[in-house]
Amino acid sequence: MYSYQIDLMPEEGGGYTVVVPALSGCVSHGETIEEATRNAREAIELHLENLAAHHEPIPASHRDLRSRSSRLAKHTGVAISV
Repeated sequence: MYSYQIDLMPEEGGGYTVVVPALSGCVSHGETIEEATRNAREAIELHLENLAAHHEPIPASHRDLRSRSSRLAKHTGVAISV
């Protein structure tokens, strides 16, 4: 099982953009925090499947990374396990 930090960023028009800092290019969106978190979990799973299919290394999980979060991420970061 892997655990990755997600950063939930509120959008001006509503909803949330979700970024997974440890997985370059892994971004998702949702209208509510719950939907954004669900979508992030799916995006992480698909991202990891893609890396495995291409025999690329799986980045370290959240507990293995040193905190490099921005000030925003410190307030919005959540760990999600897949």
